[in-house]
Amino acid sequence: MNWQVERVLPIEAELGECPLWSTAEQALWFVDILAPAIHRFDPKSGEHRVFPQQEEVGCIGLRREGGLVAALRSGVWFIDAQGKPERKIADNPGEASKSRFNDGRVDPFGRFWCGSLWEPQDRNGAKLCRLDKDLQLHVIDEDIKVSNGLAFSPDRRWMYHSDTANHVIWRYSLDAVTGENGKREAFRRFSDGLMPDGAAVDEEGFYWSAMFDGGRIVRIDPNTAEIVDEIPLPVRWPTMVAFGGEDLKTLYITSSRENRSAEELAQYPWSGSVFAVRMPVAGQPEPLFG
Repeated sequence: MNWQVERVLPIEAELGECPLWSTAEQALWFVDILAPAIHRFDPKSGEHRVFPQQEEVGCIGLRREGGLVAALRSGVWFIDAQGKPERKIADNPGEASKSRFNDGRVDPFGRFWCGSLWEPQDRNGAKLCRLDKDLQLHVIDEDIKVSNGLAFSPDRRWMYHSDTANHVIWRYSLDAVTGENGKREAFRRFSDGLMPDGAAVDEEGFYWSAMFDGGRIVRIDPNTAEIVDEIPLPVRWPTMVAFGGEDLKTLYITSSRENRSAEELAQYPWSGSVFAVRMPVAGQPEPLFG
């Protein structure tokens, strides 16, 4: 396809991440992990609000009662609609001095998944966690270096999860009724140096993954794990995607400029911006926590 990539929010986020679309608000929420801040963008009015935080904010989810659930470095918090922390729900189960939360999202069963990043990068010291509706946080998996790519199939039978630094996308079988997960299995490994970052699954079950340092978004077949399409971008470091808009056919893309040299930023001056692409297929509505 002749993809038309639009720069809809010309900002310089240090590490833009975790875009999610609120169907109730018709607005895009996302974070700048390192600023640190939570952002809210209304594409129709152009209103862009920024809610500074006191510590790195890895990911967010929408709450049924309003406001957000957010994984900050210290742990999981409830955040109100004005971006203010309400209360801490659970501590970071890892070594908070060396690991912070990264990618995550609410699943179709109303639970909040959040994975962490092991900052020294010398071993697989990160974790994959799940906050249940009773507000208990469980460590579901370990042996991870950079947790990313959490997304769920439309039939609620698969959960996808990537480890960016280890160049792999995993998937877990799910019980479609209870949501209990099986053991992870390798869905796709990348031998060409591509690093799968954040992702979303469309209504047809295809997995759209941001290729960090690869300058593109790829669409992966759920049956063959083959790349069947890709969207080239004007930035080299896309981080995550989210389907939004009234018909859920606009793909929003966050990006990074973290640790980039002056020469690199001169080559990719739009790094850190938010982009949008009109899609031939719709995504899935973002579930609510609780």
